[in-house]
Amino acid sequence: MARTRRRSLLRTLASLAASTLAVGGMAVLGPASAHAAGGAPPAGPGPHVGASQVPAHAVTGYWQNFDNGATVQTLAEVQDEYDIIAVAFADATGSPGQVDFNLDPALGYSEEQFKADIAAKHAEGKSVIISVGGEKGTVSVADDASAKAFSDSIVKLMDEYGFDGVDIDLENGLNSTYMTKALDAIHAAKSDVVVTMAPQTVDMQSPSNEYFKTALNIKSYLTVVNMQYYNSGSMNGCDGKVYSAGTVDFLTALACVQIKGGLDPSQVGLGTPASPRAAGSGYVDPGVVNAALDCLAEGTGCGSFVPDEKWPGIRGAMTWSTAWDAANGNKWSSTVGPHVHAM
Repeated sequence: MARTRRRSLLRTLASLAASTLAVGGMAVLGPASAHAAGGAPPAGPGPHVGASQVPAHAVTGYWQNFDNGATVQTLAEVQDEYDIIAVAFADATGSPGQVDFNLDPALGYSEEQFKADIAAKHAEGKSVIISVGGEKGTVSVADDASAKAFSDSIVKLMDEYGFDGVDIDLENGLNSTYMTKALDAIHAAKSDVVVTMAPQTVDMQSPSNEYFKTALNIKSYLTVVNMQYYNSGSMNGCDGKVYSAGTVDFLTALACVQIKGGLDPSQVGLGTPASPRAAGSGYVDPGVVNAALDCLAEGTGCGSFVPDEKWPGIRGAMTWSTAWDAANGNKWSSTVGPHVHAM
């Protein structure tokens, strides 16, 4: 309960900081900034909510920049339980590695309001990041030129929109050498950048896999790997046994693979669908996510797989998506969110 009260206090302070007007022509920087009290949204992005301000136990949700039958949301309507909001997705351009962002016209969401909503989320202490990839993503970073194009374009989007970082959700292959170079360049330009990753299960089975290698290469500033525990076949756990999706053992035994493979527990999150409709397979009741977190952190709530260590620093959980969560009565965020924040 102490953590919950502290979190509420931090949000209150963040909101107060957001309403502070500029002094002497210079903005007063705090942990978050949005609208000046009683005034219009700032013309440009305000201070970021960077990696150093992400809660020790955090909830990540993807915001959909398209309408696929889930509840259409503005960023302002994203549920309060989400600490990191990943905007899905950046768009590939005609230049290798380069990305851009364009709001879907079908949403009727103006760029001005979108930027204002990012600033408002900052005022609440939330990080808003741009996600690259997705099921249909075609971004390729495979040489020095495309790595530079990628990093330059991400930094530009951070400056233009106020994004706090980047999410790597490339589902069609990844080159660890050049993605590492790109992310290193982004980190060099934005030292407190939030960097998250959402690999598929097969991508994190071994530290020799390109995705896993990338995560280890950037371990010094990586925020969290929220592996997608869905649309997956059976996979090996860290005990060498095979586990099937849709079970608490699948969540815990594969999280163990990542930790035993070199990631810090604070860099491991559990990614699950927000509703049965949100993914082709792998949905688990949100209560199962909580049980898996308890198993990893405390050794309680486990299935047949029981880790030989406890990892109380486990980062938290992620869901696809905030829109599907809303369509399902906010069951995922209202169940998993409070549990993560009470850890």
